[in-house]
Amino acid sequence: MDNKRIYLSLSQQSGFEQEYIQKALDTSWITSGGPNVNDFENVLENYLSDNSFVTALNSGTSAIHLALILLGVKAGDEVICQSMTFSASANPILYQGAIPVFIDSEMDTWNICPINLENAIKERLKKGTKPKAIITVHLYGNPYKIDEIHSIADKYDIPIIEDSAEALGSTYKGKRCGTFGTFGILSFNGNKIITTSSGGVLISNSVKLKERAIFYATQSKDEAVHYQHSEIGYNYRMSNICAGIGLGQIKVLDHNISTRRKMHSFYKEIFKKIENVSLFESINEDYFSNYWLSTILIEPNLDKNINKESLRLAFEKANIECRPLWKPMHLQPVFGKYLYYGDKVAEELFQKGLCLPSGSNLTEEDKNRIEEVIQNFFNK
Repeated sequence: MDNKRIYLSLSQQSGFEQEYIQKALDTSWITSGGPNVNDFENVLENYLSDNSFVTALNSGTSAIHLALILLGVKAGDEVICQSMTFSASANPILYQGAIPVFIDSEMDTWNICPINLENAIKERLKKGTKPKAIITVHLYGNPYKIDEIHSIADKYDIPIIEDSAEALGSTYKGKRCGTFGTFGILSFNGNKIITTSSGGVLISNSVKLKERAIFYATQSKDEAVHYQHSEIGYNYRMSNICAGIGLGQIKVLDHNISTRRKMHSFYKEIFKKIENVSLFESINEDYFSNYWLSTILIEPNLDKNINKESLRLAFEKANIECRPLWKPMHLQPVFGKYLYYGDKVAEELFQKGLCLPSGSNLTEEDKNRIEEVIQNFFNK
């Protein structure tokens, strides 16, 4: 059997990218911005609908940073952020000199807990500080409790930045993730369902906000014949080449979502026969997940040396990549000094959770190798 490396999540070529890349080369649009960027934004706006206006950028991290800027977040302001996430959700808070306030997860969706969120807001208000924004996350493609969270945000008049980096194609009650917040963001990093090699977008609800985002993303150049700058700007615009890749990739988006969901069903069939392992799933039909990554929780069995790390090492021995769940932000050395509201849900998820190979390009042979490792591990 071929022992080639099976990766956690790799994007694959659609076969349509070259047409758009060649067009960029032929027209010498080898720079940031350009026709492919405009077209990519238009395609995404049509896909997202719901009065969405898209600004294509060089990363999802840049999108979060611009969202904070557009919301007026400044040094010393507090920004609430889901703790169970990748660091890119929280890093831009520090870019602004603002102060992160981390919130625990709940077990239904693994996302930001409504109870702890409201407790945090109440306590910050008692201290005389109103958070300037809330950064929510659709973890591994699964929507957070949108009705509950947005009801709280509306109650206290705090805008939401919706981190949908992992959730392109996911929906809640038929509405696409990324379109619920004051701002939404998507990522097109190389490990996502579709890619632009690197890149992301900021989603807003008005042309004015989109134009303002482009202004900041292109070095905040004032209207003048010469280069004049009255505000600090950034080199955040997506390149025309990368947007061309995105235009080719988006043609296979629906196929890739279907393939990821089939991988989830593949794991569901395997783990239904294995005790002490739970596959992370959407809680009901309102929540449609792209299952960007299929993830499990393993209850440790000391007698049999069964835990998430021993399973990860068994996969690694077979040249198959698995990874622990995100280590919560409040447990990270760089964020350890900041406030955290909650219990140990996120910590427990990290201790027991494992991300499994979920790429859209996995073959039947790959699946057979994955299943063989699982069966041998749990039947030892």
